[in-house]
Amino acid sequence: MNSSIFLPKKINVGFQERSDTYTKKLAYVIYYDEKGTLRKETSWNSWRDKDIDPIEYDNVPTSGFVLNKKVGGYSSGWNFRQSYVRIYDPRDFEFEITIANLLYILEYTNSIKGKGLEGDFIFGWDGKDLLLIPTSSPDYVELTKYNAILFNNETIKAKELILGATYKTKDNRECIYMGKFDAYEHNYYEKSWTNKGKEFFFCTIDKNGEACFNHMKSINKRFISVIDDKCIETYAELFDELEGKRDYSPVDNSKDVIIPYELKEFEGSLINKNDYVWHDNYYDSDKNKYSLMLCKDSKKYEQEIEEMKYTYSYTIKKIYHDTIEELYATVNPVHLDTYLKNGRFHRREY
Repeated sequence: MNSSIFLPKKINVGFQERSDTYTKKLAYVIYYDEKGTLRKETSWNSWRDKDIDPIEYDNVPTSGFVLNKKVGGYSSGWNFRQSYVRIYDPRDFEFEITIANLLYILEYTNSIKGKGLEGDFIFGWDGKDLLLIPTSSPDYVELTKYNAILFNNETIKAKELILGATYKTKDNRECIYMGKFDAYEHNYYEKSWTNKGKEFFFCTIDKNGEACFNHMKSINKRFISVIDDKCIETYAELFDELEGKRDYSPVDNSKDVIIPYELKEFEGSLINKNDYVWHDNYYDSDKNKYSLMLCKDSKKYEQEIEEMKYTYSYTIKKIYHDTIEELYATVNPVHLDTYLKNGRFHRREY
């Protein structure tokens, strides 16, 4: 389950009269956010029957919910209706949840015929989607802690950031503060790098243990609490990884290193496919990009060199060779090793 699900303190319930419900009332439930703003009010007002007064409730753990029936799950032309399950709320109305939400509920509680769902439940929102969350689920405790921080309405200011400390974001992610450095952005068409000025760099560790870096001009209202104000033990290793990122230190083409292919290496790099031997990503000693093709009918090596004609189009220059040795001697194929401005190796281009 998403760890940033919002658990509001108050909900607002609008109604439509529906003959296909047990209570004859289908509900559209919306909520007040941590700032007291009623969310999704426009769509809620357009849906509900304004002759039926809406009702506000405290969003507290409640028991007595009952599974009713599946609805939707059909498609007719452009008229698609996703599958939902209707739930009876003990406050005498029905509402709909997704099949995924139902499967989550049944992982942690039972549905007893004639008695309904066991235990207490509370409403939550994952983005725009309403969820019914069993308080018996392991996520509930963590979600209540997270939402308690949200409702405290505290945020971390830039001057309070501590190098290597771990912070919780508003969407409940953990971020390690790496420092404030120049950030660079690549312009693909101009093949150049722009210095965006000083930005705040952070690191998150994904579920596979991989470090992911991001940066931002401002941290305004992004961080809601300090998880650990001590510098993480692996900060040096993470910083070493950050130094190898292009948005921390851009690619510097003046540092390119040309490494010639050996003939055997070059011959071995060609790939057999159908009636051709080909490879489309070589460079010559002047760093011109070209592709190679061997047509087996003519037994000729066809060298194609891309030559820029306009900004977005290319012409192809073709040269034919009788042997691979002749081709090798003509084009002088090379590896192109590229480096960052700080001297770190970037990648080898073939």
